[in-house]
Amino acid sequence: MRWRGRRQSDNIDDQRGQGGFGRPGNIGSGPGRMRIPIGGRAGGGGLSTIVILVVLFFGLKACGIDPMQVLTGGGGGLLPGEDSGRTTSSETGPGSSSGSARNDEMKQFVATVLAETEDVWNGIFQANGLTYEEPKLTLFEGQIRSACGFASSASGPFYCPADKKVYLDTSFFRQLSEQFGASGDFAEAYVVAHEVGHHVQNLIGVLPKFNQMRQRMGESEANHMSMQVELQADCFAGVWGHYTAQKGILEEGDLEEALNAAQQIGDDTLQKRTQGYVVPETFNHGTSAQRQKWFARGYKSGKLSDCDTFNNPI
Repeated sequence: MRWRGRRQSDNIDDQRGQGGFGRPGNIGSGPGRMRIPIGGRAGGGGLSTIVILVVLFFGLKACGIDPMQVLTGGGGGLLPGEDSGRTTSSETGPGSSSGSARNDEMKQFVATVLAETEDVWNGIFQANGLTYEEPKLTLFEGQIRSACGFASSASGPFYCPADKKVYLDTSFFRQLSEQFGASGDFAEAYVVAHEVGHHVQNLIGVLPKFNQMRQRMGESEANHMSMQVELQADCFAGVWGHYTAQKGILEEGDLEEALNAAQQIGDDTLQKRTQGYVVPETFNHGTSAQRQKWFARGYKSGKLSDCDTFNNPI
């Protein structure tokens, strides 16, 4: 990925070296950061509401409906919850905040990728007469306190809808390469784009609706809808990749890097790696094949309407 020399976003909040907690968040102001549910409550239904929010979002405004309504909602992360077997890395390395030149380069890389997502989503929203609210991205080391609660590196990258921020400990990139076997700058860019995809879902009402509905669902149903939410974020990351590729800044092998990352963090692959067998009813992010499928779908078309994971087989 030819990212050097390109615009870097100003929406970076570097909290590394802040004693592990960062600035105090507004704890309790929202429903809590969603680890992507490993369980829910009885009830459910209303998928057509989410379908309308996603597929017809950019047509609703013309009908006098406000799709940017402020609703309570839950966030999402790139990986499943604590069952994924991830470990926290505090060693000095490519993703650590040791003050090295590599660390400075990593911050520049993340700021550049975030800027590229801003360009794409600003363009998509503006083309439809809307204003895209750019998210902040907080870099942290070890642990962080967000408006959705406390999190550690073991939580992996995540998005908090309560403060509309993406949280990233860049040591995850090292882990992605060394533990998951998914190296490359575009694999890392996919991580950022996926979390920004959750931000888009928050803006258009998908995350708030899901959080509301999952309170009435059983564990199996909640896990299935969680997969739909996560796979849509993968598809939105693919949409970003589509327009980024049109700029000519992607290099040979970049697409394969992202697809490999999607492969390595699928629920089935992670479970096989950590426990030697899979339990499909516990999947809450999608299988490797599903994550590759939906990223590739968004990448190929660049259309949000092709990211309807709620009304199509996933």
